Amino acid sequence: MKENEELSFIVPEELAGFRLDKGISEYYEEISRSGISRVIKEGGVTVNGSMMKASYILETSDIVSFSLPKSVIPDIEPEDIPLDILYEDEAVIVVNKPKGMVVHPAAGHYSGTLVNALMYHCRDLSGINGVLRPGIVHRIDKDTTGSLIVCKNDTAHRDIAGQLALHSIDRRYRAVVHGRFAEEKGTVDMPLGRDRRDRKRMAVDPAGKRAVTHYEVLESFKDFSYIECRLETGRTHQIRVHMSHIGHPLLGDEVYGSAKAKIKTCGQTLHAYFLGFRSPATGEYTEVTAPIPAYFNEILEKVRRK
Repeated sequence: MKENEELSFIVPEELAGFRLDKGISEYYEEISRSGISRVIKEGGVTVNGSMMKASYILETSDIVSFSLPKSVIPDIEPEDIPLDILYEDEAVIVVNKPKGMVVHPAAGHYSGTLVNALMYHCRDLSGINGVLRPGIVHRIDKDTTGSLIVCKNDTAHRDIAGQLALHSIDRRYRAVVHGRFAEEKGTVDMPLGRDRRDRKRMAVDPAGKRAVTHYEVLESFKDFSYIECRLETGRTHQIRVHMSHIGHPLLGDEVYGSAKAKIKTCGQTLHAYFLGFRSPATGEYTEVTAPIPAYFNEILEKVRRK
């Protein structure tokens, strides 16, 4: 690794409107805000190639670049971890992430992540997000399963990031939630931001960013519902917060959910089921479906019997 490692990332939609220093610390949670502030004061941070002050307000698709000393960034090693590849071409890979796997290295998780597995599988990955997140253009939570797009080069990364910013990628999730719905279909259009009492959580906040989730009931049970959610926007924890806010928290969600259910889940029952996107390699619209995992089907059978 170089003495000073260059990191960069494309600003995702949920960080638009943040100050530069806050946005970097939100994106790279393992790097302190005070450390980022020092680098900015020394002129070490650029946005779209120009040096910016900490007060600069980020916009979607800005490219933020900066250097950090080698001692700050751990070495990330390739690991021979099996991957369930749903789709692959010369530009992207779509993987089916299992429950319990962290997407990228962070404090406390420098091995066993999806990135470690991808580095073993692929000789090249997009470098836009630096050494900690090669190829990663969007994320799903540790305990959420399902499809995730990974980019093999910077051109593909910019293309997919642009599609995400324009909301042109069709992202559909399956979830088991508490309670029954009065209507078979609905939309939650409520802004989200960091919870003011707990920065690790998200919350509905009038001052937050617009967030829109469309849902449809697939099956109703006595105490639960099986639903499909389509993301119009892609805020952090969007489905989990929106469903909790309208009184239908995800089964097993220990952060936003309910402790009432006597069903063991190992985290929220949420699966990234479907992705529809334009392949940067072919220019053609591509659809990928991640099969419902065994754990999810077992939970469905349990709630059907309740």
